[in-house]
Amino acid sequence: SQIGVLTVHQFVSAAVGIAVAIALTRGFSRRNAPTIGNFWVDITRCLLYILLPIAFVAGIVFVGQGAVQTLAGPVAVHDVLNGVTQTIYRGPIGFMEAIKQLGTNGGGFLNANSATTFENPTGFTNFLSIYLLLAIPFALTYTFGKMVGSVRHGAALLAAMVIIFSAWVGFTSFAEHQANPAVARAGVVHQPTGNTEGKETRFGDTSSALFGVASTNTSTGSANSSYDSFTPIGGFGLMTGMMLGEVTPGGTGSGLYTILIYAIIAVFIGGLMIGRTPEYLGKKIQATEVKLAGLGALVMPMIVLILTAVAVSIHAGRAGPLNSGPHGFSEILYALTSQGNNNGSAFAGLTGNTAFYNVVGAVDMLLGRFAIMIPAIALGGVLAAKNVVPASLGTFRTDNGMFVGLTIGVIIIIGGLTFFPAVSLGPIVEQLSHGQFF
Repeated sequence: SQIGVLTVHQFVSAAVGIAVAIALTRGFSRRNAPTIGNFWVDITRCLLYILLPIAFVAGIVFVGQGAVQTLAGPVAVHDVLNGVTQTIYRGPIGFMEAIKQLGTNGGGFLNANSATTFENPTGFTNFLSIYLLLAIPFALTYTFGKMVGSVRHGAALLAAMVIIFSAWVGFTSFAEHQANPAVARAGVVHQPTGNTEGKETRFGDTSSALFGVASTNTSTGSANSSYDSFTPIGGFGLMTGMMLGEVTPGGTGSGLYTILIYAIIAVFIGGLMIGRTPEYLGKKIQATEVKLAGLGALVMPMIVLILTAVAVSIHAGRAGPLNSGPHGFSEILYALTSQGNNNGSAFAGLTGNTAFYNVVGAVDMLLGRFAIMIPAIALGGVLAAKNVVPASLGTFRTDNGMFVGLTIGVIIIIGGLTFFPAVSLGPIVEQLSHGQFF
Protein backbone atom coordinates (compact mmCIF):
# COMPACT_ATOMS: atom_id res chain seq x y z
CA SER A 1 0.00 0.00 0.00
CA GLN A 2 2.91 2.38 0.66
CA ILE A 3 4.33 1.84 -2.84
CA GLY A 4 1.19 1.15 -4.88
CA VAL A 5 -1.12 3.74 -3.34
CA LEU A 6 0.58 6.46 -1.32
CA THR A 7 3.77 6.87 -3.37
CA VAL A 8 1.89 6.78 -6.68
CA HIS A 9 -0.46 9.50 -5.52
CA GLN A 10 2.48 11.61 -4.36
CA PHE A 11 3.63 11.66 -7.98
CA VAL A 12 0.18 12.21 -9.46
CA SER A 13 -0.87 14.97 -7.06
CA ALA A 14 2.29 16.94 -7.85
CA ALA A 15 1.73 16.49 -11.58
CA VAL A 16 -1.87 17.72 -11.26
CA GLY A 17 -0.70 20.94 -9.59
CA ILE A 18 1.86 21.60 -12.34
CA ALA A 19 -0.75 20.86 -15.03
CA VAL A 20 -3.14 23.45 -13.58
CA ALA A 21 -0.35 26.03 -13.38
CA ILE A 22 0.59 25.39 -17.01
CA ALA A 23 -3.07 25.67 -18.06
CA LEU A 24 -3.38 29.07 -16.40
CA THR A 25 -0.08 30.16 -17.96
CA ARG A 26 -1.42 29.28 -21.41
CA GLY A 27 -4.27 31.68 -20.72
CA PHE A 28 -1.70 34.50 -20.80
CA SER A 29 0.40 33.13 -23.66
CA ARG A 30 -2.39 32.25 -26.13
CA ARG A 31 -4.47 34.68 -28.17
CA ASN A 32 -8.07 34.16 -29.24
CA ALA A 33 -7.70 30.48 -28.34
CA PRO A 34 -10.68 28.25 -27.48
CA THR A 35 -8.62 25.83 -25.33
CA ILE A 36 -5.84 25.88 -22.76
CA GLY A 37 -4.31 22.48 -23.49
CA ASN A 38 -4.91 18.82 -22.70
CA PHE A 39 -4.77 17.70 -19.07
CA TRP A 40 -3.64 14.15 -19.85
CA VAL A 41 -0.78 15.34 -22.05
CA ASP A 42 0.39 17.80 -19.40
CA ILE A 43 0.24 15.34 -16.52
CA THR A 44 2.10 12.68 -18.54
CA ARG A 45 4.86 15.13 -19.43
CA CYS A 46 5.18 16.21 -15.80
CA LEU A 47 5.51 12.64 -14.62
CA LEU A 48 7.91 11.37 -17.30
CA TYR A 49 10.16 14.38 -17.82
CA ILE A 50 10.23 16.14 -14.44
CA LEU A 51 9.11 14.16 -11.41
CA LEU A 52 10.29 10.61 -12.14
CA PRO A 53 13.87 11.46 -13.25
CA ILE A 54 14.56 13.90 -10.40
CA ALA A 55 12.95 11.64 -7.78
CA PHE A 56 14.96 8.65 -9.03
CA VAL A 57 18.29 10.46 -8.69
CA ALA A 58 17.32 12.00 -5.34
CA GLY A 59 16.19 8.61 -4.06
CA ILE A 60 19.61 7.12 -4.83
CA VAL A 61 21.25 9.97 -2.91
CA PHE A 62 18.98 9.44 0.11
CA VAL A 63 19.72 5.70 0.17
CA GLY A 64 23.44 6.36 -0.31
CA GLN A 65 23.40 8.69 2.70
CA GLY A 66 21.81 6.02 4.90
CA ALA A 67 18.04 6.25 4.46
CA VAL A 68 16.39 2.85 4.86
CA GLN A 69 15.31 1.13 1.62
CA THR A 70 13.98 -2.40 1.94
CA LEU A 71 10.88 -4.49 1.31
CA ALA A 72 11.57 -6.71 4.32
CA GLY A 73 9.10 -4.97 6.61
CA PRO A 74 9.35 -4.38 10.37
CA VAL A 75 11.80 -6.29 12.56
CA ALA A 76 11.59 -7.13 16.27
CA VAL A 77 14.73 -6.32 18.26
CA HIS A 78 15.27 -7.56 21.80
CA ASP A 79 16.81 -5.04 24.20
CA VAL A 80 19.04 -7.13 26.47
CA LEU A 81 19.73 -4.29 28.92
CA ASN A 82 16.08 -3.42 29.58
CA GLY A 83 14.58 -6.81 28.85
CA VAL A 84 12.02 -5.54 26.32
CA THR A 85 11.35 -6.16 22.67
CA GLN A 86 11.08 -3.20 20.31
CA THR A 87 9.56 -3.23 16.85
CA ILE A 88 11.59 -1.24 14.33
CA TYR A 89 9.62 -0.30 11.25
CA ARG A 90 11.36 -0.46 7.90
CA GLY A 91 10.30 -0.13 4.30
CA PRO A 92 11.00 1.61 0.99
CA ILE A 93 11.71 4.85 2.82
CA GLY A 94 14.58 6.30 0.76
CA PHE A 95 12.80 6.58 -2.57
CA MET A 96 9.53 7.63 -0.94
CA GLU A 97 11.45 10.41 0.80
CA ALA A 98 12.52 11.82 -2.55
CA ILE A 99 9.03 12.32 -3.98
CA LYS A 100 7.72 13.30 -0.55
CA GLN A 101 9.88 16.41 -0.72
CA LEU A 102 10.05 16.99 -4.48
CA GLY A 103 6.29 16.77 -4.95
CA THR A 104 5.68 18.92 -1.84
CA ASN A 105 3.64 16.08 -0.37
CA GLY A 106 5.14 15.75 3.11
CA GLY A 107 3.62 12.46 4.16
CA GLY A 108 6.48 10.40 5.55
CA PHE A 109 6.78 6.65 6.04
CA LEU A 110 7.32 7.12 9.79
CA ASN A 111 5.37 9.25 12.23
CA ALA A 112 8.46 11.25 13.22
CA ASN A 113 8.85 12.19 9.55
CA SER A 114 12.16 13.88 8.67
CA ALA A 115 13.20 14.08 12.32
CA THR A 116 14.14 10.39 12.26
CA THR A 117 17.45 9.15 10.89
CA PHE A 118 15.63 6.49 8.86
CA GLU A 119 14.23 9.26 6.64
CA ASN A 120 16.73 12.09 7.15
CA PRO A 121 20.02 10.54 8.25
CA THR A 122 22.55 13.36 7.70
CA GLY A 123 22.93 17.10 7.45
CA PHE A 124 23.31 16.73 3.68
CA THR A 125 19.96 14.94 3.34
CA ASN A 126 18.43 17.70 5.45
CA PHE A 127 19.79 20.27 2.99
CA LEU A 128 18.67 18.13 0.04
CA SER A 129 15.16 17.87 1.51
CA ILE A 130 14.87 21.66 1.75
CA TYR A 131 16.25 22.04 -1.77
CA LEU A 132 13.82 19.51 -3.25
CA LEU A 133 10.70 20.98 -1.71
CA LEU A 134 11.63 24.47 -2.96
CA ALA A 135 13.04 23.53 -6.38
CA ILE A 136 9.97 23.13 -8.61
CA PRO A 137 7.81 25.91 -7.08
CA PHE A 138 10.60 28.46 -7.56
CA ALA A 139 11.60 27.09 -10.99
CA LEU A 140 8.05 27.35 -12.35
CA THR A 141 8.33 31.15 -12.31
CA TYR A 142 11.02 30.81 -15.00
CA THR A 143 8.77 28.43 -16.91
CA PHE A 144 6.01 31.02 -16.72
CA GLY A 145 8.33 33.73 -18.05
CA LYS A 146 9.50 31.59 -20.97
CA MET A 147 5.96 30.56 -21.93
CA VAL A 148 4.59 34.11 -21.95
CA GLY A 149 7.66 35.44 -23.76
CA SER A 150 8.90 37.66 -20.93
CA VAL A 151 11.35 36.24 -18.41
CA ARG A 152 11.18 39.55 -16.54
CA HIS A 153 7.56 38.84 -15.60
CA GLY A 154 8.57 35.48 -14.19
CA ALA A 155 11.44 37.13 -12.33
CA ALA A 156 9.00 39.63 -10.79
CA LEU A 157 6.92 36.78 -9.37
CA LEU A 158 10.09 35.06 -8.17
CA ALA A 159 11.23 38.24 -6.43
CA ALA A 160 7.91 38.52 -4.57
CA MET A 161 8.21 34.89 -3.47
CA VAL A 162 11.83 35.20 -2.34
CA ILE A 163 11.28 38.43 -0.38
CA ILE A 164 8.36 37.06 1.64
CA PHE A 165 10.04 33.67 2.12
CA SER A 166 13.29 35.26 3.33
CA ALA A 167 11.41 37.52 5.74
CA TRP A 168 9.52 34.55 7.20
CA VAL A 169 12.73 32.52 7.59
CA GLY A 170 14.42 35.38 9.43
CA PHE A 171 11.39 36.05 11.60
CA THR A 172 10.90 32.42 12.63
CA SER A 173 14.63 31.78 13.14
CA PHE A 174 14.88 34.81 15.41
CA ALA A 175 11.82 33.68 17.38
CA GLU A 176 13.24 30.18 17.88
CA HIS A 177 16.63 31.49 18.94
CA GLN A 178 15.00 33.24 21.90
CA ALA A 179 14.75 31.56 25.29
CA ASN A 180 11.78 29.30 25.86
CA PRO A 181 9.58 31.28 28.30
CA ALA A 182 8.27 28.12 29.99
CA VAL A 183 11.81 26.87 30.62
CA ALA A 184 12.83 30.33 31.85
CA ARG A 185 10.03 30.26 34.43
CA ALA A 186 11.45 26.96 35.68
CA GLY A 187 14.67 28.74 36.58
CA VAL A 188 16.80 28.11 33.48
CA VAL A 189 17.73 31.69 32.67
CA HIS A 190 20.60 31.13 30.22
CA GLN A 191 19.53 29.31 27.04
CA PRO A 192 22.28 30.10 24.51
CA THR A 193 21.03 27.49 22.03
CA GLY A 194 17.54 28.98 21.93
CA ASN A 195 14.36 26.96 22.12
CA THR A 196 15.58 23.36 21.75
CA GLU A 197 12.40 21.63 22.91
CA GLY A 198 11.15 19.24 20.24
CA LYS A 199 14.19 19.72 18.01
CA GLU A 200 16.92 17.41 16.82
CA THR A 201 20.20 18.54 18.39
CA ARG A 202 21.99 17.61 15.15
CA PHE A 203 20.00 20.32 13.34
CA GLY A 204 19.48 23.00 15.99
CA ASP A 205 16.99 25.85 16.08
CA THR A 206 18.05 27.70 12.91
CA SER A 207 17.99 24.68 10.61
CA SER A 208 14.72 23.53 12.16
CA ALA A 209 13.17 26.96 11.59
CA LEU A 210 14.39 27.03 7.98
CA PHE A 211 12.99 23.56 7.35
CA GLY A 212 9.70 24.47 9.02
CA VAL A 213 9.21 27.68 7.03
CA ALA A 214 10.16 25.95 3.78
CA SER A 215 7.70 23.16 4.56
CA THR A 216 4.79 25.39 5.54
CA ASN A 217 5.32 28.02 2.84
CA THR A 218 5.09 25.20 0.33
CA SER A 219 2.35 22.61 0.57
CA THR A 220 4.78 20.00 1.90
CA GLY A 221 4.10 19.68 5.61
CA SER A 222 7.10 17.47 6.34
CA ALA A 223 8.96 18.18 9.58
CA ASN A 224 12.40 17.69 11.08
CA SER A 225 11.22 19.01 14.45
CA SER A 226 8.04 19.27 16.52
CA TYR A 227 6.12 22.33 15.36
CA ASP A 228 3.94 22.15 18.47
CA SER A 229 7.08 22.86 20.53
CA PHE A 230 7.95 26.07 18.70
CA THR A 231 7.61 29.29 20.67
CA PRO A 232 4.20 30.98 20.27
CA ILE A 233 5.61 33.56 17.88
CA GLY A 234 7.63 30.89 16.05
CA GLY A 235 4.47 28.85 15.55
CA PHE A 236 2.85 32.08 14.35
CA GLY A 237 5.49 32.23 11.62
CA LEU A 238 4.73 28.70 10.46
CA MET A 239 0.97 29.21 10.62
CA THR A 240 0.90 32.50 8.74
CA GLY A 241 3.03 31.05 5.95
CA MET A 242 0.09 28.80 5.15
CA MET A 243 -2.48 31.53 5.74
CA LEU A 244 -0.94 33.69 3.02
CA GLY A 245 -2.05 30.99 0.60
CA GLU A 246 1.25 29.12 0.37
CA VAL A 247 2.51 31.31 -2.46
CA THR A 248 6.08 31.84 -1.26
CA PRO A 249 6.87 29.71 -3.20
CA GLY A 250 3.84 27.49 -2.64
CA GLY A 251 3.27 23.91 -3.62
CA THR A 252 4.30 22.15 -6.83
CA GLY A 253 2.24 24.10 -9.35
CA SER A 254 -0.22 25.44 -6.80
CA GLY A 255 2.21 28.16 -5.74
CA LEU A 256 2.39 29.57 -9.27
CA TYR A 257 -1.32 29.62 -10.02
CA THR A 258 -2.08 31.07 -6.59
CA ILE A 259 0.42 33.93 -6.89
CA LEU A 260 -0.92 34.64 -10.40
CA ILE A 261 -4.34 35.07 -8.81
CA TYR A 262 -2.85 37.59 -6.39
CA ALA A 263 -0.97 39.25 -9.26
CA ILE A 264 -4.24 39.81 -11.13
CA ILE A 265 -5.72 41.46 -8.04
CA ALA A 266 -2.58 43.61 -7.76
CA VAL A 267 -2.91 44.60 -11.42
CA PHE A 268 -6.54 45.54 -10.86
CA ILE A 269 -5.60 47.75 -7.91
CA GLY A 270 -2.76 49.29 -9.92
CA GLY A 271 -5.13 50.04 -12.77
CA LEU A 272 -7.49 51.81 -10.41
CA MET A 273 -4.60 53.92 -9.14
CA ILE A 274 -3.68 55.26 -12.58
CA GLY A 275 -7.23 55.42 -13.89
CA ARG A 276 -6.81 52.91 -16.73
CA THR A 277 -8.23 49.52 -17.58
CA PRO A 278 -5.81 47.10 -15.89
CA GLU A 279 -3.75 44.86 -18.14
CA TYR A 280 -1.43 41.95 -17.44
CA LEU A 281 0.81 40.68 -20.23
CA GLY A 282 -1.37 42.52 -22.72
CA LYS A 283 -4.60 40.89 -21.53
CA LYS A 284 -7.27 43.24 -20.20
CA ILE A 285 -8.29 42.41 -16.64
CA GLN A 286 -12.03 43.02 -16.51
CA ALA A 287 -14.94 42.12 -14.25
CA THR A 288 -14.92 38.38 -14.99
CA GLU A 289 -11.22 38.00 -14.29
CA VAL A 290 -11.41 40.01 -11.07
CA LYS A 291 -14.37 37.96 -9.82
CA LEU A 292 -12.57 34.68 -10.52
CA ALA A 293 -9.36 35.96 -8.91
CA GLY A 294 -11.28 37.20 -5.87
CA LEU A 295 -12.99 33.83 -5.54
CA GLY A 296 -9.64 32.05 -5.78
CA ALA A 297 -8.10 34.29 -3.12
CA LEU A 298 -10.98 34.04 -0.64
CA VAL A 299 -12.14 30.44 -0.96
CA MET A 300 -9.37 29.00 1.26
CA PRO A 301 -9.81 31.49 4.13
CA MET A 302 -13.57 30.98 4.03
CA ILE A 303 -13.24 27.21 4.27
CA VAL A 304 -10.65 27.31 7.07
CA LEU A 305 -12.40 29.92 9.22
CA ILE A 306 -15.85 28.36 8.88
CA LEU A 307 -14.57 24.89 9.84
CA THR A 308 -12.53 26.36 12.71
CA ALA A 309 -15.65 28.09 14.00
CA VAL A 310 -17.52 24.78 13.82
CA ALA A 311 -14.69 22.94 15.63
CA VAL A 312 -14.56 25.35 18.57
CA SER A 313 -18.35 25.49 18.83
CA ILE A 314 -19.05 21.83 19.51
CA HIS A 315 -17.75 19.38 22.10
CA ALA A 316 -16.24 16.94 19.58
CA GLY A 317 -14.03 19.71 18.22
CA ARG A 318 -12.98 21.10 21.58
CA ALA A 319 -12.10 17.61 22.84
CA GLY A 320 -9.24 17.32 20.32
CA PRO A 321 -6.57 19.71 21.67
CA LEU A 322 -4.21 18.47 24.37
CA ASN A 323 -3.75 22.00 25.70
CA SER A 324 -6.33 24.48 26.86
CA GLY A 325 -6.42 28.23 26.35
CA PRO A 326 -4.84 30.03 23.40
CA HIS A 327 -2.46 27.19 22.53
CA GLY A 328 -5.36 24.75 22.35
CA PHE A 329 -7.10 27.11 19.94
CA SER A 330 -3.85 27.37 17.97
CA GLU A 331 -3.76 23.59 17.63
CA ILE A 332 -7.25 23.58 16.10
CA LEU A 333 -6.58 26.58 13.86
CA TYR A 334 -3.24 25.19 12.70
CA ALA A 335 -4.71 21.77 11.84
CA LEU A 336 -7.56 23.16 9.76
CA THR A 337 -5.31 25.76 8.10
CA SER A 338 -2.85 23.01 7.23
CA GLN A 339 -5.54 20.75 5.79
CA GLY A 340 -7.23 23.59 3.92
CA ASN A 341 -3.91 24.39 2.23
CA ASN A 342 -3.09 20.71 1.61
CA ASN A 343 -0.03 21.09 3.81
CA GLY A 344 -0.38 18.25 6.28
CA SER A 345 1.85 19.49 9.09
CA ALA A 346 0.29 19.82 12.53
CA PHE A 347 0.68 20.90 16.10
CA ALA A 348 0.91 17.35 17.40
CA GLY A 349 -1.04 18.12 20.58
CA LEU A 350 -4.28 17.81 18.61
CA THR A 351 -5.84 14.34 18.63
CA GLY A 352 -6.86 14.21 14.98
CA ASN A 353 -7.82 10.54 14.70
CA THR A 354 -11.43 11.03 15.77
CA ALA A 355 -14.65 10.77 13.79
CA PHE A 356 -15.14 14.54 13.88
CA TYR A 357 -11.65 15.54 12.75
CA ASN A 358 -11.47 12.77 10.16
CA VAL A 359 -14.67 13.97 8.49
CA VAL A 360 -13.97 17.69 8.87
CA GLY A 361 -10.37 17.21 7.77
CA ALA A 362 -11.41 15.28 4.66
CA VAL A 363 -13.87 18.01 3.68
CA ASP A 364 -11.23 20.65 4.40
CA MET A 365 -8.63 18.94 2.21
CA LEU A 366 -10.95 18.28 -0.73
CA LEU A 367 -12.39 21.79 -0.81
CA GLY A 368 -9.04 23.43 -0.16
CA ARG A 369 -7.44 21.50 -3.02
CA PHE A 370 -10.07 21.73 -5.74
CA ALA A 371 -12.06 24.85 -4.90
CA ILE A 372 -9.12 27.05 -5.87
CA MET A 373 -8.24 24.97 -8.95
CA ILE A 374 -11.66 25.60 -10.51
CA PRO A 375 -11.41 29.41 -10.66
CA ALA A 376 -7.73 29.12 -11.70
CA ILE A 377 -8.59 26.95 -14.71
CA ALA A 378 -11.62 29.10 -15.53
CA LEU A 379 -9.38 32.15 -15.38
CA GLY A 380 -7.01 30.55 -17.87
CA GLY A 381 -9.87 29.82 -20.25
CA VAL A 382 -11.22 33.37 -20.09
CA LEU A 383 -7.77 34.90 -20.67
CA ALA A 384 -6.88 32.54 -23.53
CA ALA A 385 -9.94 33.70 -25.48
CA LYS A 386 -8.76 37.32 -25.39
CA ASN A 387 -6.49 39.15 -27.78
CA VAL A 388 -3.39 41.05 -26.68
CA VAL A 389 -3.66 44.81 -26.29
CA PRO A 390 -0.49 46.74 -27.33
CA ALA A 391 1.27 48.46 -24.45
CA SER A 392 1.18 52.26 -24.33
CA LEU A 393 2.85 54.97 -22.25
CA GLY A 394 0.04 54.80 -19.71
CA THR A 395 0.20 51.02 -19.24
CA PHE A 396 0.95 49.94 -15.68
CA ARG A 397 4.19 47.96 -15.83
CA THR A 398 4.05 44.51 -14.29
CA ASP A 399 7.72 43.53 -14.46
CA ASN A 400 9.38 46.06 -12.16
CA GLY A 401 9.98 46.63 -8.46
CA MET A 402 6.80 48.63 -7.97
CA PHE A 403 4.67 45.73 -9.14
CA VAL A 404 6.65 43.32 -6.94
CA GLY A 405 5.93 45.53 -3.93
CA LEU A 406 2.26 45.85 -4.85
CA THR A 407 1.92 42.07 -5.21
CA ILE A 408 3.60 41.51 -1.84
CA GLY A 409 1.25 44.05 -0.27
CA VAL A 410 -1.82 42.34 -1.72
CA ILE A 411 -0.65 38.92 -0.48
CA ILE A 412 0.06 40.12 3.05
CA ILE A 413 -3.00 42.36 3.34
CA ILE A 414 -5.46 39.71 2.13
CA GLY A 415 -3.89 36.99 4.28
CA GLY A 416 -3.24 39.27 7.24
CA LEU A 417 -6.62 40.96 7.43
CA THR A 418 -8.50 37.72 6.83
CA PHE A 419 -6.80 35.70 9.55
CA PHE A 420 -5.67 38.39 11.99
CA PRO A 421 -8.69 38.04 14.34
CA ALA A 422 -8.11 34.28 14.50
CA VAL A 423 -4.36 34.40 15.14
CA SER A 424 -4.97 37.13 17.72
CA LEU A 425 -6.86 34.55 19.78
CA GLY A 426 -4.11 31.96 19.37
CA PRO A 427 -0.34 32.55 19.10
CA ILE A 428 -0.45 36.31 19.70
CA VAL A 429 -2.42 36.00 22.96
CA GLU A 430 -0.19 33.09 24.01
CA GLN A 431 2.94 35.17 23.41
CA LEU A 432 1.53 38.11 25.38
CA SER A 433 0.47 35.80 28.20
CA HIS A 434 4.16 34.98 28.74
CA GLY A 435 4.77 38.66 29.40
CA GLN A 436 6.57 39.12 26.09
CA PHE A 437 5.70 41.27 23.11
CA PHE A 438 8.16 39.38 20.93
